[in-house]
Amino acid sequence: MNSPLHVAAFTSDPAGGNMAGVVFGEHGTPAEMMATAAEVGYSETAFLAATDDPSVWLTRYFAPETEVDFCGHATIGAGGVLGGRYGPGRYTLQTNIGEIPVDVSVDDVGDVRVTLTSIPPTEVPLTDEAFAAALVALGYLPDDLDDAFPPAVFNAGVNHLMVPLKNRGVLASLDYDFAALKVLTEAENWTTVNCFVRTGHDEYHARNPFPIGGIVEDPATGAAAAAFGGYLAHHNFVDVPGAVQVFQGYDMDSPSQIAVDIPGDAESGIRVSGSAVVLAEPFERQPTSE
Repeated sequence: MNSPLHVAAFTSDPAGGNMAGVVFGEHGTPAEMMATAAEVGYSETAFLAATDDPSVWLTRYFAPETEVDFCGHATIGAGGVLGGRYGPGRYTLQTNIGEIPVDVSVDDVGDVRVTLTSIPPTEVPLTDEAFAAALVALGYLPDDLDDAFPPAVFNAGVNHLMVPLKNRGVLASLDYDFAALKVLTEAENWTTVNCFVRTGHDEYHARNPFPIGGIVEDPATGAAAAAFGGYLAHHNFVDVPGAVQVFQGYDMDSPSQIAVDIPGDAESGIRVSGSAVVLAEPFERQPTSE
């Protein structure tokens, strides 16, 4: 494995977005890759190994404390690095959940735009007991919820709990029990918890606790955004084909913008897009790990 590269995903400003590590070279053992991810310290690091086809890369994702089958922001970060090294175009990441198409473009001022296409989203059963336990761990009350949106779990690669909140202030007040939520997310097989509020016709703000990965909060979560697109389409909260914008990381002083394009065909994947900035060295910011 080579030294990690550092990429800010879902932003054109290195002070924003979600940092991802990207490591090229033959994959090490899971323990070695997890140790590298812990040393890098970001919510996820993508490990890319070459194949006989220069547009296809074997890809695995590791958080500091676990392997993650699919990570959106590290995919955007990997696309940014691939585009910088090999030029714009389509790349394919062969991941634990299957092949993920990644399209890379560069605009007239040199900003890199990356789009991933998820696997088709699906709903996962959620019990009343599990959701009630999640509310307690999050520090929220039933009155904090937006009753227009049902709680649910959706998967566009990994499972995400959807927690609809009634206003921006409630979202900003998030202060959760890390240990309790970690135990619950491990038991329920939720990768993150997607707390969200509708702030415009096709605009949402979100926050994503990620205790199962050893991370307090993700500033931008592409996998959750893909699952969220499936959730919105399934419950008819968006006209399809259609698009929404997800704003995340604003309460962490790491603003991120995620574009979510939802196809009219329920059997198609969700397209998640954002800018990517490859950095020469790590960008110092407030730690997000517990």
